[in-house]
Amino acid sequence: MSITSFNEGQNHSARPKITTLTIQEKKQRREPITCLTAYDYATARLVDESGIDMILVGDSLAQVVLGYDSTMPVTLEEMLHHTRAVRRAVKSAMVIADMPFGTYHNDLAEGVRNAVRFVKESGAEAVKLEGGEKRVEMIKHVLDAEVPVMGHIGLTPQSVHKMGGYKVQGKDLSSIERLMKDAVALDRAGVFSIVLEGVPREVAAMISREVSAPTIGIGAGPDCDGQVLVFHDIVNLTFAEPAKFVRRYGDAAALITAAVDHFKADVVSGAYPSDKESYHLPKETKAELEAILRRKQLKAYSR
Repeated sequence: MSITSFNEGQNHSARPKITTLTIQEKKQRREPITCLTAYDYATARLVDESGIDMILVGDSLAQVVLGYDSTMPVTLEEMLHHTRAVRRAVKSAMVIADMPFGTYHNDLAEGVRNAVRFVKESGAEAVKLEGGEKRVEMIKHVLDAEVPVMGHIGLTPQSVHKMGGYKVQGKDLSSIERLMKDAVALDRAGVFSIVLEGVPREVAAMISREVSAPTIGIGAGPDCDGQVLVFHDIVNLTFAEPAKFVRRYGDAAALITAAVDHFKADVVSGAYPSDKESYHLPKETKAELEAILRRKQLKAYSR
């Protein structure tokens, strides 16, 4: 079975390669940083060719691709598999892989080993770890192994059970102080960027001014240095009511449904495939085959 391939003649590498240095320089120049998730070759290629700065192979693939009810069940092997697919598609964007729950929480050596696997086996250029001060020691060890790290504080989905659900973080003075301390600790540890998720705009703005690392917001208002959203959210492929911060930029669900319905109707009615959409024998082969069939018919009649 074949599908139409991408146009390999298209200039897919005209844009300079995005690196950690590029991202940090963008903050210094006050240029907005763009980031989207992607989990497969086709999506990653389209996102990369659109000029997005960073592609995050997020553990959100657990829900939007694999059908789990949270990010918690996704495995290291599943994350590596999808990161490899994304890496094969991307020429310019920086590829970052989420380290899934349980792969960096217990043992420093194991955490470093798993981070290195993302770079060595899947081609990721950085990994993302959730958590603030308590992750600093792990982050330093991963950085010592030459693997760049993106931090992630605020609403951290891997802590959903501890948080008691998906709730905005930093709504009172004590939690704001905690977030500020976490952000500064990550910045001093050497992360190249920090995701701020589910944080009041005012708090995100304070953090963004305080730290040298670029901040990437998701549900954290417009004052961050960049923004990230889940690809499936922006094209309506999540089968769920979107969060407050999600903006729909397209309706892939409607487009796909219409295409599938049309295909089904054409097959049932006989409209697909047409003669023009079918392959045909060469004239000489067709004539030879017809002659053979005629001889077989004559033999059958003569019996």
